[in-house]
Amino acid sequence: MTHAPPFRTPGHAALDALDLLGADTAPPRSGAAFPDGGTWRLEIPSVEGPEALAEVLESARTLDVPIHRVSQGSGVGMLTDAEITEMVRVSGEHNIELCLFARPGANWDIGAARDSAAGSIGARSRGANGLAAGVAEAERAVGLGVRSLLVADDGLLWTLHTLRGRGDLPAELQLKISVMAAPANPAALRVQEYLGADTVNVPSDLTLHQLAELRAASRATLDFYVEAPDNIGGFVRHHEIVGIIEAAAPVYIKFGLRNAPDIYPSGEQVRNVALTSARERVRRARLGLDVLGRHPAAPESSPAGAREQPATRRFREPSSD
Repeated sequence: MTHAPPFRTPGHAALDALDLLGADTAPPRSGAAFPDGGTWRLEIPSVEGPEALAEVLESARTLDVPIHRVSQGSGVGMLTDAEITEMVRVSGEHNIELCLFARPGANWDIGAARDSAAGSIGARSRGANGLAAGVAEAERAVGLGVRSLLVADDGLLWTLHTLRGRGDLPAELQLKISVMAAPANPAALRVQEYLGADTVNVPSDLTLHQLAELRAASRATLDFYVEAPDNIGGFVRHHEIVGIIEAAAPVYIKFGLRNAPDIYPSGEQVRNVALTSARERVRRARLGLDVLGRHPAAPESSPAGAREQPATRRFREPSSD
């Protein structure tokens, strides 16, 4: 990693003139990039079906927002074959990666631990049946053309990665760790990389220095909510977007939506909320890009359609003995 002095954002010069800046405590720049040379890509999350995807694409066209990836959170099982096929077709036509969630998890299951104060297992797969259900959703999705899956369980991650290595799932399939299983320290991130993660959501409450620590420990691409939904903190960090990119690159900057209802699992009962929220996420992305554009030396993004990830390290495959 390089340790070149970081750029200061607009506003720091005024503080410096008033002798208010203090010591320069900005974290070192990552120095890493995607294979295409870009340091960041843009993702719109919670795109829950073909209708929401159409709203995102129209808003992106109107607001001139370059989207590299859209992701869905309700899960493969909440979409029909026709809906998945349509999303694959439309995202392909627009040169955008489509990522669907391989569920179910404990938060949809019958176990009471999900609601306990200290023992919640969140979105993890419960038992062999939960694990098998995740594998089945992955197999169904890739059979319909999906080549990017979101998972929230380390066991499911390793299972899908192993199936990918065996040729049972496509070699080009990308596996993405959900924020529901986000690593909060360098060792945890490295373990997920070794288990097969290509791209990893990290917690949105990490400081820039903590982001730099995670980046130094792993080659995996990071995903970061610049604006986080309320159920994962509701943080709005548009003003830190340059620092986030410089500390975490290569990174997908994501724009969730604070002060919006939870729409998982999505359906007709929350249709209007899902569509209006989809449009507003794109507008929030425009706000973040405007902050980025006002920086005197804004980091470069990947070109449209870029999908390739950096080479990662993996645990050795288990012996067949």
